Amino acid sequence: MTGPERRAGHKRRNDPGTGNQRPQSRRHRPTLDGARLTAYDVLDGVSSRAAYANLLLPQLLRERQLEPRDAAFATQLAYGTLRATGTLDAVLTTLVSRPLAELDPKVLDLLRLGAYQLIDLRVPAHAAVDTTVALTRAIVGTGASGLVNAVLRKVAAGGDRAAWVAALAPADDDERLTLTTDHPRWIVEAWRDALADGDEVEPALLADDAAPEVHLVARHVDRDELAAASGGEPGPWSPHAVRLHGGDPGRLAAVRSGAAAVQDEGSQLAALALVRAPLEGPDARWLDMCAGPGGKAGLLAAVRPAGVHLTAADRSEHRAELVRGALAGEDDVEVLVADGTAPSWPAGSFDRVLLDAPCTGLGALRRRPEVRWRRTAADVAPLAELQRQLLDSALASVRPGGVVAYVTCSPHTGETVAVVDAVAGRDDVEVLPVAPLFPEVPGIERGEHAQLWPHRHGTDAMFMALLRRTR
Repeated sequence: MTGPERRAGHKRRNDPGTGNQRPQSRRHRPTLDGARLTAYDVLDGVSSRAAYANLLLPQLLRERQLEPRDAAFATQLAYGTLRATGTLDAVLTTLVSRPLAELDPKVLDLLRLGAYQLIDLRVPAHAAVDTTVALTRAIVGTGASGLVNAVLRKVAAGGDRAAWVAALAPADDDERLTLTTDHPRWIVEAWRDALADGDEVEPALLADDAAPEVHLVARHVDRDELAAASGGEPGPWSPHAVRLHGGDPGRLAAVRSGAAAVQDEGSQLAALALVRAPLEGPDARWLDMCAGPGGKAGLLAAVRPAGVHLTAADRSEHRAELVRGALAGEDDVEVLVADGTAPSWPAGSFDRVLLDAPCTGLGALRRRPEVRWRRTAADVAPLAELQRQLLDSALASVRPGGVVAYVTCSPHTGETVAVVDAVAGRDDVEVLPVAPLFPEVPGIERGEHAQLWPHRHGTDAMFMALLRRTR
């Protein structure tokens, strides 16, 4: 099962749901439910402008100044509907007489919003249907509101998610998991491939659906002091991590000053893998090869031994600027705008190289609920080719005896083990085991490499491999 395709087509006049009715101007909308309207605007931004919900929603909440309860409900509605898109569409497909791709995209988003409330939140039918119909009438038009009303009443009559999954009659266990855990089938299959224990597949997928904690990294502040000031607690794995249970981290003095930052504990471990790797010879020059937006570079700068020069590079000027912000105030650092596949530095220039490679981002589905439907299986191969090019370049950039840490925020075998295996057979490359560097972290082994998981470690699903250039 894949995410819905959006395509243009001929639309019949006065056909409910085609969007031919003139929507009411936003300035003349009647008073609407603020939480639901905000959630809808997030859905519309994601579908019509390819916005990212985790960036758009906070902006809307700041602008609209919703009460805390309404803001929490808007967040639940927006993220929940985006996560459940595939299952919601499977339900709606059985109730709408035409292909969903032929509906006005705004109507489809409204149907999803209403169906999510009925199927997953068990909002009373009258409340979910009536408020969604009111939104439809204001946003699209009266004709479309009739379609929404009729379809949502059928959704309500079908019961909750368990009842709908039973009615949809999944053909096998992977299809069942697509419906019960809100993942497209290709991701279910990828998780099954990446996990040694088949019994872990469902818990791993369900962990993607849970709201993540906010993690802080203590760069230039004592970790215990940061935990006390933030009301959080020390992270279990990284000596620099603090896990928060609520509150706005942007209000903390240490975050405002740059002494601390928001950073997933898994990302911290990925940077520390490079630092802890055994090295032969001098240790004076480090490179973060795809450094934007700068989180790992900031931690590397904070923990490096005295006298180590850090170079951080990114091919994007915008992302390089973010790296400069992350490294503000640090001595003996430089930020370059450079393409890692065609580096501007001489071969063998560095002792340690971090390659946090561009990837599908499937390891952070908890934070970006729409990515699971925006990405497809076809995205993996071209990214893997880029990752192999970057890894070859990283190995060329490190001197003999130096180490490269290859990192992705994805557990997909095509972006992780397969990429490392493509270079591991070279006679000038030695694979170093990662797990012994983190004896305090259980369940991290993935062969000689390391894999973090939300359901095991409470972190993003980061993959880490270490390679030493031997000559």
